[in-house]
Parts: sequence; C-alpha cells; structure tokens
Amino acid sequence: MNLQVHINNVHGSQIAAKITGIFTIDSHSFKFSAIAFGRIGGHNIGAKISKSTQKELVKLGYDIDEVIDELQQKLVKGDITLPEGIKKESFADS
Repeated sequence: MNLQVHINNVHGSQIAAKITGIFTIDSHSFKFSAIAFGRIGGHNIGAKISKSTQKELVKLGYDIDEVIDELQQKLVKGDITLPEGIKKESFADS
C-alpha cells in the first residue's frame, strides 16, 4: 500500500493537537482528522475517517484497519507533508 499523508491544519500544542488533512492511496485521496497526544507515555495518535470514506476504501479493496494503522504510523513517525508556515516542532517533539 502506497499511502502518503498531507497535513492541512494543526490546532494545539506539543501536549495535544487536532490535525486535519488528506491521505492518498494509489492516486485516491481521502480526508481524515486526528488527535495527537505527546509527552506522558510517548506519542499517541488517534486518526479517524468518515463512514463514507470507509465504504469507498472497502469498494477499492482496502482493509480499513490496515489503512488507519498505516495512517497513524506515518503521523507518529512524521512521514508527512506540511503546508507552508507550519513546522513539525509546533505540534510534535523532534
């Protein structure tokens, strides 16, 4: 699975932040939102996708749990693209 993550917006701080963006799988793009928690116990990110996105992913033959796992891993690892003016340091520990 070739999943890429682009962040559109981040609200919050290094302790907790709400993230919105788009992930792309094999030329299909979908919206997501996530809550990122840092500090105590390390990084943790809970990503959510809509029911309609879930249905579309199933139609395309993807496993929802695998997609969400991959999305969350990319977010935790910082394997993302950001819009100009937003730096990873503003919402994640380096």
